[in-house]
Amino acid sequence: MDAVTLIEFDAERSARWTGLMTTSQEELLPSTRRALLHRIATAQAEGRAPSMAAVVVRGGEAVWHGARTSVDGHGPDENVQYRIGSITKTFTAVLVLRLRDEGVLDLGDPLEKHLPDTGAGEATIAELLAHTGGLAAESPAPWWERTPGSLRPELADVLGKQPHRHPVGRRHHYSNPGYTLLGALVEELRGAPWEEALRHEVLEPLGLHRTSSRPQEPHAGGWAVHPWADVMLPEPAEDLGRMAPAGQLWSTTGDLARFAAFLTKGDDRVLSARSVLEMRTPAAPPEAEEVVAGTAYGLGMQIQHRDGRILVGHSGSLPGFLAGLVISVEDDLASVVLANCTSGPLVTTVAADLVRIVAEAEPRVPEPWRPLPEVDASVLELAGPWYWGTQASALRLTVDGGVSIGPLSGNGRRSRFQANGDGTWTGLDGYYAGELLRAVRRPDESVSHLDLGSFVFTRRPYDEGASVPGGVDPEGWRGVR
Repeated sequence: MDAVTLIEFDAERSARWTGLMTTSQEELLPSTRRALLHRIATAQAEGRAPSMAAVVVRGGEAVWHGARTSVDGHGPDENVQYRIGSITKTFTAVLVLRLRDEGVLDLGDPLEKHLPDTGAGEATIAELLAHTGGLAAESPAPWWERTPGSLRPELADVLGKQPHRHPVGRRHHYSNPGYTLLGALVEELRGAPWEEALRHEVLEPLGLHRTSSRPQEPHAGGWAVHPWADVMLPEPAEDLGRMAPAGQLWSTTGDLARFAAFLTKGDDRVLSARSVLEMRTPAAPPEAEEVVAGTAYGLGMQIQHRDGRILVGHSGSLPGFLAGLVISVEDDLASVVLANCTSGPLVTTVAADLVRIVAEAEPRVPEPWRPLPEVDASVLELAGPWYWGTQASALRLTVDGGVSIGPLSGNGRRSRFQANGDGTWTGLDGYYAGELLRAVRRPDESVSHLDLGSFVFTRRPYDEGASVPGGVDPEGWRGVR
């Protein structure tokens, strides 16, 4: 093997892309950079990967890029393409959420409403996004990842005669054909090929110029490494045809760094912060083993609890390639790891470790506390302790103009609320997500109590002066002799 067969490298073209993703490596401490390099070096050596490229993103910017390769003096940089497999699904999900935000569809719509006669149309769009549509994991033989997409020219060829394996909506069962249907849905509603819609609506606005459906030099070649000997076999780079929305894309660590930043904070040119938050929110009932493992699935995004933090993103694999994109929103950190081998290194684990290394070595410095620019006196009046029965909670004003309610100490129900503009608030998360919060006032405009989804919160435990369903014992509080 030589450098040319490992990476199809065009020095002139690579130079043209240089600088599109600024890497400010000096922003990390030397000890942190060495720890990151050691992690990917260990993964590349122990996983026997022909090459591996990685990036760490902090605050929306690449702060470290590293690579290891089996060819001396020929390491991949942030502009070298690798195939990213199922990370493609997250791109497809973004296209579907855009259609929802435009009012073209509702996630609760059955697929049949917009794409009839597929044989799998009773599943809703949300269920397909979350892999709860009950569809088979794979298309009928032959193995779709290693054979030409021309063998499956129609949706019927992808779904087969019996597309379902489980009742719709009952369980999470990962389905590649499900994302083929979502790609077909995008084509039907946009009147354009999936690839064209993706380029126009996502890739170009986000500046992902090195993400494409087909490889563009410089790109890595895909390899299978023999499980019991240090020898390799080139893997075919098949065009997946109809299955493209499930795993076709090629990309770089530079482009995926930008994509990770978008998935963290959104971009109104593509998808709002609220919609990408929805993508990162669990949407599928987990299996028992997934509960134990701390994993879940949102709308086109995988979720895991690891090292005490919530990580979101997606993994990807196709013959010859492995990919992992991991984000810790709380730490404002993300990482991407790409390798050009069919199996070997656990790239998603490596990506999670890169996030952990930076988070532990250089914890995020919080923004300075600042007072609110203004406050509504009628809302400030509600701040402080409240009691639901005998359980003490506190209402606090939040910097975004909303409020939050949570226990004064210890564990308990916590939720943030968004102001509705009419003196009420709607729950954003936790137990009270979607529930209405309002202050109930007496005729003299003083506050009697808070009504939260019919729960009565009072300033004193079971305040006799407030409306407490069931009444208060007339003898009041007492001891026992």
